[in-house]
Amino acid sequence: MSNTSTSSDTSGLSAGATAATIALAVVGGIVVIVIAIAIIRCIQKNKMQARNTSMQITSVSAVNVDSNIDMVTIERFLADIVKERPVRFTTQNIIDFTQNFAQKLGSGGFGIVYKGQFPNGVQIAVKVLHKTQDKRAEEQFMAEIGTIGRTYHINLVRLYGFCFDNTLKALVYEYMEKGSLDSYLFDENQKLKWEKLHEIAIGTAKGIRYLHEECQKKIVHYDIKPGNVLIDANFSPKVADFGLATLCDRDNSHISLTGGRGTPGYAAPELWMPYPVTHKCDVYSYGMLLFEILGRRRNLNLSQAESQEWFPRWIWHKFEGGELDGVMTNCRIEHSNRDKAERMCKVALWCVQYQPDTRPSMNSVVRMLEGEEEIIAPTNPFQYMMPFDGSSSQWSESRGYSTSTATTTNESEANILIHQNQQ
Repeated sequence: MSNTSTSSDTSGLSAGATAATIALAVVGGIVVIVIAIAIIRCIQKNKMQARNTSMQITSVSAVNVDSNIDMVTIERFLADIVKERPVRFTTQNIIDFTQNFAQKLGSGGFGIVYKGQFPNGVQIAVKVLHKTQDKRAEEQFMAEIGTIGRTYHINLVRLYGFCFDNTLKALVYEYMEKGSLDSYLFDENQKLKWEKLHEIAIGTAKGIRYLHEECQKKIVHYDIKPGNVLIDANFSPKVADFGLATLCDRDNSHISLTGGRGTPGYAAPELWMPYPVTHKCDVYSYGMLLFEILGRRRNLNLSQAESQEWFPRWIWHKFEGGELDGVMTNCRIEHSNRDKAERMCKVALWCVQYQPDTRPSMNSVVRMLEGEEEIIAPTNPFQYMMPFDGSSSQWSESRGYSTSTATTTNESEANILIHQNQQ
């Protein structure tokens, strides 16, 4: 019995030891797993903290960069706002810009034009008014600021600012390296290819279209002519000289004027008669400019054969007789450009229609010149005019491109303004 009991106890102890060993192993494994999990979580936590810290630093850095970018953008934006409106300069500013009026570009009845430069190197032209100015000259000065100062278009000359002090009144424009269009039309030493002149015609039309149709208030220029179309370094045109220009509401289609405006030879008939005036007077003047671009000659040239003395009417007779080929030959226009030239003839004839309502809008003019709009056959724009008489006062006025008492000042100024070739 005792041996059996002893054996039984020994077996029980062995089983208990084995169970204890297993339990300890399990507990130990659990502890190891728990510790491992704790270590892993600790490592992950440290990584997460490091990552968050890095992200916070990056985020702060990004905010700082964005803030810097925003500030730079805002500063540039504010600078651009200043650039797009005329700045009022002091007399000392003008003296500094022109180096005490060192380089004279030209002069006229309205004032003297000097070449200058802003501190950032941008070249400018400064038109300084004569100290003794009548009321009309001051009105023209204010008209320039009040009209062109409201505009910004690639085909309009830029007015950077003005000076209006007791000692000095001046207008500050962008500098136009190539001068005015008239020198390239009428000067044998400065001819442009007809393709470039066609581009200049379209660019000029786009500038006038902007004035009529795209400004907040419609602007009527009143003095469109080659002398008031300036050419930049890339031979792109910019309409200039807004001394006669007028702002008008879009709902008000008619303008009341006192006295004639514009230049004889370019001015619409209604500008010299007691008729209502609309923006279509600019369309008429542009048509006259087109004739001169087409022929690369003045519309009135008494040295020509009698039938060609007044170029626009000669063009009409050729068109009426179906002889536009003769025009192309006379104007030395190559065959590759004849379609464009014929369109220019027809557009010019439409632009100079006697009745303003029959003249096209400048938007239609651009589209017709670019071949995007069909051109119907124009009617005779000269049927209301007297037969040609070289001795009549009607034609003697047209000869006086720069002698009209109403526009001598503007003609002179237009020819010298921003004209590098004068030097």
